Amino acid sequence: MKYQEILDEAKANLPALKKKIVSLKKTNNRLLDTQFHTAHTKTFKGIDCLSCANCCKTTSPIFRKVDIDRISKSMGMKSGKFEDEFLRLDEDDDFVLKSSPCYFLGKDNKCSIYDVRPLACREYPHTDRKNMYQILDLTTKNVEICPAVAKIVTEIEGNVKAK
Repeated sequence: MKYQEILDEAKANLPALKKKIVSLKKTNNRLLDTQFHTAHTKTFKGIDCLSCANCCKTTSPIFRKVDIDRISKSMGMKSGKFEDEFLRLDEDDDFVLKSSPCYFLGKDNKCSIYDVRPLACREYPHTDRKNMYQILDLTTKNVEICPAVAKIVTEIEGNVKAK
């Protein structure tokens, strides 16, 4: 199945997937992490992010101050100039990109700042981290953005036992 087809299917099934994610909040935290990590590992054996890059095309990561400093230094510019040129403050007072797609995404879907990219990009789609229960709302949003997340949530659907 092509990545866009996976996203289209996830959008068509979004109410059910959202309901499932809400039910996951009642799951034992360790079991939830195990289920996500297992599905993550299985899913990413068949996903090529460079063939998709939908995350980079449609959303912005949060840029922490340390990210801004690291990236601007690598680009030979002052942090303030980097902020002025590329970033804005969102409704949560987080630095995000002024627009999408990401300024640093090449036509080949490769990141021109890959080695110094923000932590949020390094950790995306956040489905292999500890304490998944803390970011289930983010996971709900990512179901519509990342075909891997859609597959992961579908994979764990029905496989999780309550606390």
